Amino acid sequence: MAITRAISDPSRVRILLALRQGELCVCQITGLFGFAPSTVSKHLSILHQAGLIQSRKTERWVYYRLAGKSAPAAAREAIGWVHKSLGRTGEAARDAKNLKKILATDPAEICRRQRC
Repeated sequence: MAITRAISDPSRVRILLALRQGELCVCQITGLFGFAPSTVSKHLSILHQAGLIQSRKTERWVYYRLAGKSAPAAAREAIGWVHKSLGRTGEAARDAKNLKKILATDPAEICRRQRC
């Protein structure tokens, strides 16, 4: 099943946990985890195909958010399980702290640094 494959990777779980804070653009996700843009793109693609996240494009920006109420029940339940079971780890707390710094920075500035 696509959902179990998607949440079997620790990096994808970290992305799901980061999206608890709300919608993030690709450059913010890349900046948060320090992954190569191609790696982030692959992880986001797998999460999207599993129905765990949704995307929207605005001009040159692509934003991702957790799947909403219209998502299949299995996807909503998997997201809930990830948050409940893994959302209080030390790594999740460090990611949340770093995400606050990223959210305080203009996405255009983050993208400029990454040469998007």
